[in-house]
Amino acid sequence: VQLQASGGGLVQAGGSLRLSCAASGRTLSNYVMGWFRQAPGKEREFVSAINWSGGNTYYADSVKGRFTISKDNAKNTLYLQMNSLKPEDTALYYCAARWGTYLISNDLDYGYWGQGTQVTVSS
Repeated sequence: VQLQASGGGLVQAGGSLRLSCAASGRTLSNYVMGWFRQAPGKEREFVSAINWSGGNTYYADSVKGRFTISKDNAKNTLYLQMNSLKPEDTALYYCAARWGTYLISNDLDYGYWGQGTQVTVSS
């Protein structure tokens, strides 16, 4: 699976951004897709995941109620709508994929990664 993330940028606190992740190379029906982020000097952390076939979702507590993960089956594209952004959301955001159906938050379980897209939230 090849993944291409886009949509990052600079936004003021309270603003919104939508990240996209275009997938190619495989049928995604047996995959879980996820978003992770890594801030400078910090470890990569889980943000959200979605089961591509069933649509079940899973969120980190830090983004629950503010971020929404979704997918477009026809376009093979994953999205992350980020609202009410905070300066602490500033990070390099990655999309990732893992074969299977369980919504896993451990990045070691994801075998496919896109390049990061930078999100910067100013206060």
